[in-house]
Amino acid sequence: MFLGRLADVAGTPEREVAAGPLAEVLADLPASLAIALLDERVRVALNGELVRAVETIVLEQGDELAFLPPVSGG
Repeated sequence: MFLGRLADVAGTPEREVAAGPLAEVLADLPASLAIALLDERVRVALNGELVRAVETIVLEQGDELAFLPPVSGG
């Protein structure tokens, strides 16, 4: 799932991907989207839980991965 401006970059709010390590999932995405998702300010949630060590994520069948962009206020 891509939230906020990341859905605009992805061109869709959701995308199905194959199970496996996050690095492999990102490698299968368009480069511009993968770069946006790797921004240090983007937070990642796996099955509704924020993950701090994103490099350890390995998706399994049925998992939900969400990318949350930085929020700005005003």
